Amino acid sequence: MADIDNKDQAEMDPADMEDVEEVEEEEAGEDENSKARQLTVQMMQNPQILAALQERLDGLNGSPSGYMESLPKVVKRRVNALKNLQVKCAHIEAKFYEEVHELERKYAALYQPLFDKRSDIVKAAYEPTDEECEWKADEEEELTDEMKEKAKLEEEKKDEEKEDPKGIPEFWLTVFKNVDLLSDMLQEHDEPILKHLQDIKVKFSDPGQPMSFTLEFHFEPNDFFTNTVLTKTYKMRSEPDENDPFSFDGPEIMSCTGCTIDWTKGKNVTLKTIKKKQKHKGRGTVRTVTKTVPNDSFFNFFTPPEVPENGELDEDAEAVLAADFEIGHFIRERIVPRAVLYFTGEAIEDDDDDYDEEGEEADDEEGEEEADEENDPDYDPKKDAAPPAECKQQ
Repeated sequence: MADIDNKDQAEMDPADMEDVEEVEEEEAGEDENSKARQLTVQMMQNPQILAALQERLDGLNGSPSGYMESLPKVVKRRVNALKNLQVKCAHIEAKFYEEVHELERKYAALYQPLFDKRSDIVKAAYEPTDEECEWKADEEEELTDEMKEKAKLEEEKKDEEKEDPKGIPEFWLTVFKNVDLLSDMLQEHDEPILKHLQDIKVKFSDPGQPMSFTLEFHFEPNDFFTNTVLTKTYKMRSEPDENDPFSFDGPEIMSCTGCTIDWTKGKNVTLKTIKKKQKHKGRGTVRTVTKTVPNDSFFNFFTPPEVPENGELDEDAEAVLAADFEIGHFIRERIVPRAVLYFTGEAIEDDDDDYDEEGEEADDEEGEEEADEENDPDYDPKKDAAPPAECKQQ
C-alpha cells in the first residue's frame, strides 16, 4: 500500500501537490484559530480576569496618553498659553450666546402677533377668512376639479349631520399626544383637563436681567382648578465654570420653578387616596386607614424638585430635573413655534426621517445576509428553523 501511495504521489501533477499543501496549511490555521477562540472564551468566563481587565480599562478612561508629560518644559509653557487663550475663547462664546438670547427676545416680539392669532383661531375668538384658509397642496396632492367638488359636497354633508365645532377642539391635547416626549407624561385623568388648554406662550427675561424663560399655559375656565395661567420658569447661565472652563458648551439650565395650582376640592389629579388595612398586634382588631399619596400626572410638571443652594441632588432628583429641562427646552424650541405641524403630524414625520433611514439600512443588511445564506452551498434552512411550539394541556 505504501508503494502504491508513493506511486500515486509521484504521478500527481506538481500544481496538485501545491493545492494539497495549501489545504493542509488552511486546516492548520483553522485549528489554531479555533484554539484561540476557545482560550478567549475560557478567559472571559473567569471572574478574576474580567475584574482585572475592567480595573485596567477604568484606569485608562480619561487618563492622558503620557505625551504631554514627555514634552520639554518650554513646550509645556506654550501649551499653557494656548489653554489661557482657550479660556478667553469660552468667555467670548458666552457673550455670543447672550446676544443670541437678546435676538431671541427681539424676534419673539415679532412672532407673538402670529401666535396670538393662532390662539384666537384655536379657541374660536376669530374666524379666519376664505383667503386665509386657502392652502395650496403639494403637486402630488393636487386633485381634479371633479374630485375637489365631490370632496366639498361630502364635507358639507358631514357638517350638516353634526354640530358646528368651535375653533379647533383639543388642539393642544392632540399636540401633546402626538409627541412621544410629552405623551409619556400624560395620564388618562389628565386628558379632560388638557382639553381646556387654549395656548402656550414663551416669555423671555427682560433686558439686563439674568437669562431665563417662562412657559405660560393658558386655560379656559374649568371645573378642575381656578388658575387661568400655569407657569414654569427656567433660569439659565451662559458663562464658563471657573473650575472647569473647557466644559462650556453654551447656555445651560440651572434651575426651574413651577407654580401653585389651586385645585377644586376633589379634583387634584396629582394626588390619590388609598385605603390600607391595619391589624392591631395585641387585640387582633382590623381597621381601615385612608392615606393620600402622590399620583402620576402631567401636572407634576409644575412642581419640580427644588435645587438646594449647594447644588447637590440625589440621583432620582437629578434624573427628574434632567428630563424636566429637556421637556422645557423642547416645548420652547419646537412645540410653541411649530404647534400646527405637531397637530397634523407633519413635524413628527420630519423628526422620524433619520430613524427611518437607519431602519432601511438595517433591513438592507438583513437582506444581504439572507442572500449570502441562500448562496452558501452548505446552508441548511432546517437547522435555522424554530422548533414547533409544544402543545400542553392545562
